[in-house]
This record gives sequence, structure tokens and C-alpha cells, in this order.
Amino acid sequence: MPEAASAQAARATIGDSEFDRDTAVTRREAGVYDIDLNVGWTIQNALNGGYLLAVLGRALADALPHADPFSISAHYLTASRPGPAVVRTDVIRTGRRLSTGQASLFQRDEEGQEVERIRVLASYGDLDALPDDVRTTAEPPAIPPMDQCFGPQDAPDRVAGRSAIADRLFLKLDPSTLGWAVGAPSGKGEMRSWFGLADGRDADPLSLLLAVDALPPTAFEIGLSGWVPTVELTVHVRCRPAPGPLRITITTRNLAGGFLEEDAEVWDSTDRLVAQSRQLASVRLG
Repeated sequence: MPEAASAQAARATIGDSEFDRDTAVTRREAGVYDIDLNVGWTIQNALNGGYLLAVLGRALADALPHADPFSISAHYLTASRPGPAVVRTDVIRTGRRLSTGQASLFQRDEEGQEVERIRVLASYGDLDALPDDVRTTAEPPAIPPMDQCFGPQDAPDRVAGRSAIADRLFLKLDPSTLGWAVGAPSGKGEMRSWFGLADGRDADPLSLLLAVDALPPTAFEIGLSGWVPTVELTVHVRCRPAPGPLRITITTRNLAGGFLEEDAEVWDSTDRLVAQSRQLASVRLG
């Protein structure tokens, strides 16, 4: 089977997982989609930013002639909550290699007024059409084997940052980035982990939008605690991930003025760099 056809067949089998059900949007009319945001993707009662980005990413994949996100940038305007939401999309440009669109997610407030929660600008294409030419100095992270790493299920008690989303993810964190969990943060802005979906669904370009924002915040290892809301998140999807667990590394080099950046790399089971991201996040100081 040709490579592209094989990838399409693999995509056709994806759809029964919790992630697919909970990011599924229903087209009401051209450019308008309905969804019920699921409480199962919350962290400390806030919906995960990567989950929300995947919801908008799925709507854009339907609205645009290309199916794969190449570059997607989101600004988180107000806090989203579980429950009904509407995604509105606009096609900005369509081309042979890339299509560009924008999308916004809206919810109604207590007075019944529609409030914009997130606004996204994205370019989509066909990852299977890219040339297989890699020239890089990037190296996959050195993470210990899974049986030497630890996840939320290994903790005797719930730890800071664990919420409903922890039951939907497979995380095995590098012990050298887990000092925060035992009250001894290293002071380094680093987090490394094996990653997958708890129901065994293999990664695809859409789930990479979740993966880049799925680890505990690097702020924990710097010595801070509490919610670290995303202000802006940009993700570059570089290729379709191979089946198997992913490895994710996130670093922060600068915390200043109550904001920090998080740079993420996602590597697949063949040591291929499949996604990169940078986000600006707000931290609660004092």
C-alpha cells in the first residue's frame, strides 16, 4: 500500500477514542459548528488549552480543503468552561499547498451574551505530500525507560496539578523533573515525559495540538504552584507521527513580570521531531 494511502487508512480507523468523541464538532451550517466541551479535560477546574486548540483545529480541518494543521496560533481571551460552545470559522485563502483560515470559540455568559473565548489563525496542508528530507541539529530527549518514570497513577495521593484530564492521558514523567511532586523542585524550568492517550489511540496531527500542552507546567519545577493559564500558544506540526508513544520535552528559560514562555518538542517512536510549540503563560506570584 502506498505511504499516503496507508496514512489515510490509519486515519480512517481513528474515531472511537475518547479524544475523538470529545473534540467532535457538529456542523450547523457552513462555517458554524456546535460542541459540548467535556469536563473530562479539565485541570484544576479549567479546560486544558491543548484540548480546546484541538477542538478548533478539528473545525478548521472540516472547513478548509486541507486536513492537516501545519501552523496554528491561538490567543486565549477568556476562560472556557465545560458545556455548550460554538466555533465559527472563516476561510482566508486556499492554495495548492496551503490553506489559511481562522476560527473563534464562543460561549454564553450568565446574562446569555455570547463571549469569545479563543481566536485562532492557522495554515493547513497535506503532511503526506511533504518531501522526506530532514536536516536537523535537534536531538530527541534522553528520557529513562517507562518503567523508571512515574505518572499520576503512581502517586499515593493526588498531587498538585492533577485533575480529570490525568485519567485521559498516559504520562510517565522523567524523575529528574519531578522534584515538585515531593516538595523539592529543582529550580530548573524543565519537564520531560512519555506521552500517549490512556485509551491507546495512536497520535495524529490533531492530537499533537493536545500533546504540546498536556504536561504539568514547568512553573512547578521552578518552585511555583497553582494555575498557569495560557495567554498565547503557537504549534508547528512537522510530520505525521509514527505509531507508538511520544516523548515530550518542555523548557522555560525566562520568567519575568509574571509571565513565562514554554518551548515544547514532541518526538515520535522513530526519533522524528513531529511537533514544536511555544506558549506564553501567566503565573501567579506570591
